[in-house]
Amino acid sequence: MSPVLNIQNIEKTFNQDTVNVNKALDCLSLKLEQGDYVTVIGGNGAGKSTLLNAISGTIITDSGNICIDGADVTKMPEHKRAVYLGRVFQDPMVGTAGKMTVRENLALACRRGEKRGLKRGISKENEDYFRSILADLDLGLENRLDTRIGLLSGGQRQAVTLLMATIQKPRILLLDEHTAALDPKTAAKVLDLTDKIVKEQNLTTLMITHNMKDAIKHGNRLIMMDKGRIVLDMRGEEKRKLTVNELLRLFEQKSGTVSDRMLLS
Repeated sequence: MSPVLNIQNIEKTFNQDTVNVNKALDCLSLKLEQGDYVTVIGGNGAGKSTLLNAISGTIITDSGNICIDGADVTKMPEHKRAVYLGRVFQDPMVGTAGKMTVRENLALACRRGEKRGLKRGISKENEDYFRSILADLDLGLENRLDTRIGLLSGGQRQAVTLLMATIQKPRILLLDEHTAALDPKTAAKVLDLTDKIVKEQNLTTLMITHNMKDAIKHGNRLIMMDKGRIVLDMRGEEKRKLTVNELLRLFEQKSGTVSDRMLLS
């Protein structure tokens, strides 16, 4: 059985042949099996977001191959890869249409990848389903279907964005520091919601984080990136036994430095 995600020797260099040349991905390979929930850590410029952008098609790699469910998507444009993927960004304002209502945003997410037609926009069944999944958030949003997304708090909006990214059960869920802009209490709630959705849907997930505690607590696997490469890959019991101090030591050992942001987290 093919892995859900199979990345082989991808490379990406920005500003080639200039003084600002930056090799963001350096012969990187990675395989994810169904249900893998991988936390990704690394310093600024390690290549974490570039990796997610390469998977999503936001950027096209210079070389190497990316396969999803056995299909080679290496040169496939971003809009065609969308059928495979769900993504949540750090900024709660990204990923939703702020001037549209909660109901309209969820309806758009439900139709991702479908051909546009003349059928009725939102059925009674759709609306009942939206109320049900919003009620699971325990944020009172089931009674705010007609509220414009832009009027919600950052945590509420990020929770809705997470629902939108997973409403069609993507083959791969990409989380790009999706709690970094939230206060600690709200971030913890969104992470708990993330764990619940990932477990219930058995989603294959990549989650970038700068928070060492979160990297250890969440998921079944942890990878560390540095200079466009994966320098550490831990899973199972080995990951569960990790402490923050041990992970900081490993990070310093592999990369030669630890950022203030990681120490504070």
